[in-house]
Order: sequence, then structure tokens, then C-alpha cells
Amino acid sequence: MTDLHRLTIRELSEGLQQAQFSSRELTEHYLKRIAKIDTKVKSYVTVTAEQALAEADAADAALKAGNASVLAGIPLAHKDIFCTKGIKTTAGSKMLDNFISPYDATVVAKAKAAGLVTLGKVNMDEFAMGSTSESSYFGATGNPWALDHVPGGSSGGSAAAVAADLAPIATGTDTGGSIRQPASFCGLTGLKPTYGRVSRFGMIAYASSLDQGGPMARTAEDCAYLMNVIAGHDAKDSTSINKEVDDYVANLNATSVKGLRIGIPTQYFNVSGLDAEVKARVEESLKKLEEMGASLVEIDLNMTEAYVPTYYLIAPAEASSNLSRFDGVRYGYRCENPVDLMDLYKRSRSEGFGAEVQRRILIGTYALSAGYYDAYYVKAQKVRRLIQQDFLKAFENVDVIAAPSAPTTAYKIGANLSPTEMYLGDIYTLAVNLAGLPAINAPVGFDQESLPVGLQLIGNYWSESQLLSIVHQYQQNTDWHTKRASVAEETA
Repeated sequence: MTDLHRLTIRELSEGLQQAQFSSRELTEHYLKRIAKIDTKVKSYVTVTAEQALAEADAADAALKAGNASVLAGIPLAHKDIFCTKGIKTTAGSKMLDNFISPYDATVVAKAKAAGLVTLGKVNMDEFAMGSTSESSYFGATGNPWALDHVPGGSSGGSAAAVAADLAPIATGTDTGGSIRQPASFCGLTGLKPTYGRVSRFGMIAYASSLDQGGPMARTAEDCAYLMNVIAGHDAKDSTSINKEVDDYVANLNATSVKGLRIGIPTQYFNVSGLDAEVKARVEESLKKLEEMGASLVEIDLNMTEAYVPTYYLIAPAEASSNLSRFDGVRYGYRCENPVDLMDLYKRSRSEGFGAEVQRRILIGTYALSAGYYDAYYVKAQKVRRLIQQDFLKAFENVDVIAAPSAPTTAYKIGANLSPTEMYLGDIYTLAVNLAGLPAINAPVGFDQESLPVGLQLIGNYWSESQLLSIVHQYQQNTDWHTKRASVAEETA
């Protein structure tokens, strides 16, 4: 019973269904690990031990009665951007440090309905704005592979919790790479679904046309199990698509790698900031897929240089609109002893928001202002359409597109990258959100410092099953997904 954290989701499910161990035993096992190991990693903002044990007991009762779902009794961690009824939901910000949500996000409600056990809420960049998880009001989270390095962002707490075996699976959100980049930095599998595939209801908004929730886990199979729970139409989310949901687990071997056409964008592999070791590991993984029967097809994505400027006009513009609700009046942080209403607004927002959030609000407000709306925001939306068309043209000749998930491995905590350096680190992930496409990260090796490297596969719309299937088969032929950081090997 000391190595329950080493089991896959399928093995945990089988163990619970066959009564080899109970959900309470499993939950207690994870809570002990969190109590001991998370003092180093600092992935959790809130640990919900009492609620977790109550949910575990309910799952055990359902398992005993024989009417439990396949994931009943399995613990998970939620990114602290998903509203959770009766539990603090902070989005990593001082602005929401005292916010107790009165309702559950749809993703949380679906997880509860499936009998999953919530261990707690995990850390993130403030309002999902960042690539390192350092902008959190609650401090930086460490990368389990090297605790003085960042786990990536904004879903850094989710990635770190899974990589340190402090949760078997976790929810994340991806607005410009916030599932794929931390999955790459922490040696995990992370799926960003097609826009509209997973409900955004109850997910605190950053940029509404870009945000998408998804699973983070060690393997494609584990991700598929969670996708079976969280994917699907939701009438509460006007951007949710009413389209039949695949059985992602059943389809794990549905896509044959033999004959698969993988697009290799010339521009992606000639980016000046691409680390030589990252490039080498990604090329080795593509060679492995080629050995498994795939063909590599060189393609052009001519809009590559437009990704960063387009994203960093549209996302901040939407953020400035979405974050205007945090005004010190209705809920969230309120400054002390305001002189008048204007003072209340100004000081509540200045004191409640961190530097990066304020920076993006200012950029977005500027882009939406009367004299600049057409010159910046409208033009960015037109370029966004060209980026989407660039991908669709490529998909006429290939099945998926391959790229690094990030140009480098994890940065050191406190590296103090300039905003421009941090934004350029998102070069490989931003376009997927601008176009609304699905994409997945798979671990494919390490650099000389033993930091993980990730391969990104980008699919056409609604191809989540295909992406999970390709990575699953790759993982049947490699062992990168089985590697564990030394902190994960510790016993509670």
C-alpha cells in the first residue's frame, strides 16, 4: 500500500473495483504525501482533507453497492481557477484571496458526479497570466525535477502536483499554452482540447475566446479517462459546442500510426530561441514515430511571426474586459477606508492585482480605446483568421502537425525574464488557441540538466481522440512517461 501513487488511473480503477484497497485508504495515502512533500513543492493553495475523506467514503459506499462509475474513488486536484462550492477559489490572486464560491464549475460538478475525490486546489499564475507560476499571490511552485526551477505556467501547480505524485490527475486550463508548456516542463502528458469541447462555466475568465480546460496526467491513457468525464456540451456555456463526445479510452488504439502524415513546419524548427537539446529530443521522438510507420512531411506555416503580437493584443483586450468585474464593490478584495468611489476602484484594483495582471489590463485597455481599436484589436482579429487559414491549408496535406511545446526547458525560479522574453517563450503554443485547435504535449526525454522536454502534436478540429491515440501508442514504445523525479520517489 506504500506505492499506490505509482499506479495508473486504470490500475487505480481496477484496484478500487476489485476492493484491493478502498478510496479512503487511497485518499489518505495522497493526503499524507501532500502533508510531507508539498512543503518542498508548494503546489497546493488549499488542501480539502475533510471534504476529500467524505467524498472517498461516499465513493466506497457506491463501490460496495456496485453502482459506481469507472473513476469513482480516484483523487484529483483542481487548478484554482475552477469555482468550487464552499471552497476558496483564488485564481492565484490577492483579489480573490477571500472568495468562497457559491457554486461548482461544470468541470468540477462533472468530476463530482463521476465520484472523483477532490484533494484540493493547486497553484497557478495570477488569473492564468504567465508562464512560470511565479506571479501567484501565494508564491512560486517548484518543479519536482529541480525544485529551484519553475514548473511552467499558468497551470504550474497542476503539473507539479502530478509530477510529484501528489495527485494522480489534475485539471488545467490553456489560454496560450498553459496546459502544454507546464506539461512539457514537468515531463507529463497534457491535452488542450478544441475550443468549445470542455465547458468554461465556472472557470474564471482570462480571455474568453481563447480559454479552454483540459486534463494533465502522466500518460495519454490517464488523460483520456479524465476527458471522458469533463468533455461535452453545457447549456450554461454559450461557447460550448453541442457535438457528440468520443469515448476517448475506447479509442486509444483507433488511430494507426502506420501511414500517419506528420507535418513538420520549417519555420518552427528555425526559431532563433530554440534550444539545441530541445530540438534534438523532439527530432528523436519524430524519428521514433517514423520508425513506427508515420511519414514526416515538411510544411510551411507562413504566419508564424504573427503569433506573439496577435495573441498579445487579443488576450489582454479580453482580459481588460473580463477583469473589470473585480472593482472592490461586489466581491473579492476591497481596499481599506476609501475616500470616495473612484478611490475605492483605483486602490482596490491597484492593491488587488499583481504587476503582470496590471500590465496586461493596461495593454488591453489601450488596444480597445477609441483611437486605437481599429488599428490594433480589429487588425489582430483579421490576422487571427489568417493564422487559422494557415493551419487549415496545412491540414489538407497532413494529419497532425509536430512542434516543440516550448523552445527551452524549465527556467530557474527568479530568472526575472523580461515580459518580452516570457511572451516569446510561448511561440509554439499561442497559435493553437488563436485558431481554436486541439493539441497535446508528450514527454520525449531530458536535457543535460535532467529537465524534461516535450513534443507537441497539433490536430485538426475535434481530433482529441486521434491525438490521445498517437501519444498512447508512442508511450507503448517508449518509457519517458514512466520516469519520476526524485521528490516523487519519496515516501510519506
